Amino acid sequence: MHPANLKDYLSAARVDHWTKQIFVLPGVMTAWLLGGVEGTGLQDLIGPAVLGILATSLVASSNYLLNEWRDSAFDRHHPLKSNRPFVVRMPNRVWLWTGYTSLLAGGLLVSTVLNPGVFWTLIVFMVSGWGYNLKPVRSKDIPFLDVITESVNNPLRFLVGWFLVTDSAIPPTSILIAFWTAGAFLMGIKRFAEYRTLEARGGLEMLKAYRGVFRIYTEHSLLISSFFYALMSTFMMGIFLIKYRIEYLLLFPLISGLFASYLRVALKPSSRAQKPEKLIREKTLWIMVVLLMALFLICSLIDIPQLHILIDPYLG
Repeated sequence: MHPANLKDYLSAARVDHWTKQIFVLPGVMTAWLLGGVEGTGLQDLIGPAVLGILATSLVASSNYLLNEWRDSAFDRHHPLKSNRPFVVRMPNRVWLWTGYTSLLAGGLLVSTVLNPGVFWTLIVFMVSGWGYNLKPVRSKDIPFLDVITESVNNPLRFLVGWFLVTDSAIPPTSILIAFWTAGAFLMGIKRFAEYRTLEARGGLEMLKAYRGVFRIYTEHSLLISSFFYALMSTFMMGIFLIKYRIEYLLLFPLISGLFASYLRVALKPSSRAQKPEKLIREKTLWIMVVLLMALFLICSLIDIPQLHILIDPYLG
């Protein structure tokens, strides 16, 4: 096997996955709309948001390097992942750890320019990468816990965005749980799409060789658990919407539609849900995301007194 080259290490860092850092932005918007810092306008947050996204991306890439290295023995059983750089070429451990520490140190260094909240959130992001990829824990090999631990990155990204605005308060628990379980839905559906695709191509034996968790998972258990995560997420999101601003209730049909739209994508043959970084090509999904963000801003700025009848126990 030939040794890995610089291009392989860069590919393993998955810069194309940096689009996932979009989940930093809802944290920024929520913190700003719920009070933020007096006298701080959205234009003042552009620079910190860019730095926060960069710091998060660098730490995420360090986790991806670990992931590609530790998964290489299993990825060779996957029809597409068998072409990953560390499967077809041998990484040099010195270069691997040099790349890992450089990316991690770069991300943490950028975060120190921002505030302690961002720094410590990225420390947790780093530790979650260890627990997910490295023994003796390696939660990636434990059914259902793999989804729950991988999806913790979602609320961590939200926290980075929140702390970019303020580190004097923490976000509402309801919104953090909503983002966590929404991430679990995305990861559960990703595995559901993988299961359907790989079973059709190579059968259960290839699935089990690729990931040990598929010895326990079934198509039904993945779909049912994902449905549970979606219900949990929408329930907690509903609590947040009603508790902090009744006008946010108007977002609920779009939020529900977003979950349904993602499930529609997962049910397609060779679904892009298996590779979330490719979801940028799902136009309907992104139109709904943009509409949701626009409506969130509108509902934050416009009062609709008529909606208060829905939470007044003496009316309606």
